Amino acid sequence: MTTPSAPPPCPHLAAYRHTTRSLRFLRRCLRVRPLGRPEIRREPRELPRCSPCSSPTSSSSRLYACLSCAAVFCPTHAASHASASTSGGHQIAVDVDRAELFCGACGDQVYDPDFDHAVVLAQSSSLPPPSASASPSPSPPRPASAAASNPAEFALISSADPTTSASAAAPAGLRGLNNLGNTCFMNSVLQALLHAPPLRNYFLGDRHNRYLCPRQTPMRRRSAEANDKAACLACDLDEIYSAAFSGERTPYSPAKFLYSWWQHASNLASYEQQDAHEFFISILDHIHENIKDDQHKSHAQGHGDCCIAHRVFSGILRSDVTCTHCGFTSTTFEPCMDISLDLDAGYNNSLGVANPKVHVRNGERSSGGTNTKVSTLMRCLERFTRAERLDAEQKFFCERCKERQESLKQMSIRRLPLVSCFHIKRFEHSSVKKMSRKVDHCLQFPFSLDMAPYLSSSILRSRFGNRIFPSEASDADSVSEFSSEFEIFAVITHSGKLEAGHYVTYLRLNNHWYKCDDAWVTRVEEHTVRTSQAYMLFYVQKTLYYKACERATAV
Repeated sequence: MTTPSAPPPCPHLAAYRHTTRSLRFLRRCLRVRPLGRPEIRREPRELPRCSPCSSPTSSSSRLYACLSCAAVFCPTHAASHASASTSGGHQIAVDVDRAELFCGACGDQVYDPDFDHAVVLAQSSSLPPPSASASPSPSPPRPASAAASNPAEFALISSADPTTSASAAAPAGLRGLNNLGNTCFMNSVLQALLHAPPLRNYFLGDRHNRYLCPRQTPMRRRSAEANDKAACLACDLDEIYSAAFSGERTPYSPAKFLYSWWQHASNLASYEQQDAHEFFISILDHIHENIKDDQHKSHAQGHGDCCIAHRVFSGILRSDVTCTHCGFTSTTFEPCMDISLDLDAGYNNSLGVANPKVHVRNGERSSGGTNTKVSTLMRCLERFTRAERLDAEQKFFCERCKERQESLKQMSIRRLPLVSCFHIKRFEHSSVKKMSRKVDHCLQFPFSLDMAPYLSSSILRSRFGNRIFPSEASDADSVSEFSSEFEIFAVITHSGKLEAGHYVTYLRLNNHWYKCDDAWVTRVEEHTVRTSQAYMLFYVQKTLYYKACERATAV
């Protein structure tokens, strides 16, 4: 089986590079806006417009300047200009507001390393000089050996922790990622992964060394023997960790990682905007394929200890389907890397979550019995774990009745992962109306979250009382009250419309919040995070979060 290859380079860009000098000369044509976004330099009051139709730039329609003649066109007329030009070179243009290369003939954004270097230089020159009082301390050198390899997953807590040498003003690992052409979806997810405590400690603890990977990973060795040059995403992620925690503050370009991901996901290999959640799942799946910690362990994705991706993010969901005629219950278990939640508009169903619990965290108070029009993460979880009646088309076969019957289905969480990821369903697609839309409801979420009310043990206890169930008492996946407490450390937000939006990540480091907007990293207030449109929420078990905080404050 051959490995999917990345899309071939744009032939028009290759021809343009062959007939002209390096695109680094465009450095003098770039300027950086206050929030760190590069754009084409122009006069203060100059409003770019498409030459043929005079349409100005907007959030839904971009304008491109031809690199050969400097004429400005909208996407439609850029394609016409590229095809109508008799001489070569008019196919390549640059987005005047986003400083991204575009091929009018291909109708897609293209990547050029020299142009990317010009953008990096422009962004670096716009950075303010560091003051003596706020100069960040250099990151510690990467450990030469891995941390002790214990079977318990909490061995990841005691691994190398880079935040111990970071100041509160500039924690280690804060480094912007350049947008390579509609790649904010990738940058936002990478920032969250870079600062997930157990995953970060794994890579910085040298548990996966990219220089030793061909000898340690059987999959890579078999691929090499078959002359299959499949990229290892874990190795590329290891390289990004090294770059992020090297102490450098200039933005980093994850072009190699993007190319490797294209090899694994050829159907998504383009410079078009992708969904951050789909990218997150794709990355974890391919890391699972690349990393094998122990050849004797099960490599099925349902095994929670088969690789670092599943050791960190994998949990187990329990599904109970109860026949309303005889009361027989069919129970199934399935692994999950995240939990997708519907936005609750604030109206509770009569079949609300069993054993509702009041949450008081960071000044927030939320109860399952309170009717309000503002969505909260707790109500979304309550909606996820409450019983729902299956419709007539979803009748299940009852083993006791020996026929299909109406039933109630209830989901619960059997085992919590080290890092819980909640995906908020903000994009709705209707096959009947043949349309899609974005849900802009505000979502309130706590910084400290107790997952105990949503565990299978709590659901069963509320259903059957405080009786002891032998199967549950001997369950190795049962969760204690200690490990059900979580702390938030990353929030990925989506702003704008469904077809023209932008992803940004907020990171919580040493109890301060930082906004990672592609190449630009700024410190923000807590209120900014709470009022953002959360799309993905990342929580880590409290023991891991405060372990890092205690080390940082002790320095």
